[in-house]
Amino acid sequence: MTNQPYEPYEGQQGQQGQQGQQGQQGYDPYWQQAYDDPHAAQQYTQQWQGQTWETQMQAPVAPAAPAAADMAYLPPQGYEVPQGYEAPQGYEPPGYQEPAPEPVPASSGDYGPATLGGNARVTDAQRARLEGRSPIIEPGMQPAALTAVLGLLLAGAAAVGSYALLVPLVLLQAVTAAGWFRLNGMWPARQGIALAFLGAVVADVALLAADRSPSAILGTLGVWVLLCLVLQLRSHADPDERMYGLMATVTSSALAIVAAGYLAASADAVSVGAASVAVAVLARALPLPTPASVVVSLLAAAGAGIAVGGMTGVGAEGALLGAGAGVCALIGHRVASYDYPSRFVHFTAGVALPLAAAAPAVYVLGRALG
Repeated sequence: MTNQPYEPYEGQQGQQGQQGQQGQQGYDPYWQQAYDDPHAAQQYTQQWQGQTWETQMQAPVAPAAPAAADMAYLPPQGYEVPQGYEAPQGYEPPGYQEPAPEPVPASSGDYGPATLGGNARVTDAQRARLEGRSPIIEPGMQPAALTAVLGLLLAGAAAVGSYALLVPLVLLQAVTAAGWFRLNGMWPARQGIALAFLGAVVADVALLAADRSPSAILGTLGVWVLLCLVLQLRSHADPDERMYGLMATVTSSALAIVAAGYLAASADAVSVGAASVAVAVLARALPLPTPASVVVSLLAAAGAGIAVGGMTGVGAEGALLGAGAGVCALIGHRVASYDYPSRFVHFTAGVALPLAAAAPAVYVLGRALG
């Protein structure tokens, strides 16, 4: 820090000049009074006023509202037409127009309208979960009608022959593979869907080559589980995501391959079981309380089993076969209704899972009933 010569400011120069002149002129009674009374000297000393740093926070002082008298001198607000002024013909003074409300997007069957804050739209099941209600949403009558149509196609094709049965069966396996991935929130999952569907086609071919032996289903299932495991291990995704993808791919492949049980079962058993599933799902879609709907569905499945069994060689034992297929169909229907279903899930998993889940029961009960 360098020493700079002290230079008096302008006020000090003036005071020093006055003091020098007073000292030259002689005795000044005012200065004598300042020396006698220390408080009196404060009126001759300079007082500095400026901004200082406050150590405590103080609330800001709101400006006072203008008085009514001051408001009288303010210019008038708005537009006033002076007296005697005539507007030209066709002129309309500008006025305030309220902005038109933004159109609210129409909500689909799956989502509610988008919020103004930019939040993502939630599904009906998510809204139900947030409100404390059950997130289970049943597919409804339209998916049930599609399931019934596909079930009747299986029942009719089984009476024609194995190769005729192959056409609706491949359609069922494709919808099963796609619906399971969509039910788990994984979409698009082209690689997994293609892998599961390819496993189902391989199982069908193996069944036809092995004279409809069920060992072809078990062998294809074992090979496909190993293949899914190898493909997921080569993935570069996170461990949790790889595990989730592995479980979804294995389950989808297993359901699609197990649906080939219709091809391994006898033709009469397929006709009875598929027709029972069709009737059970239609009865489950009726607007009834859940316990009553389940009972009505099982009774309808047993009745359909008796009716179709009478037209085939199964006979009255078709009631047991129909009831067993109906129970499996209701389980698949329940799975397709759980957690976060959407309209696309209902038209894939909701259609295919009741029929795919009933395939093992059709094969086992058909072999047991002879």
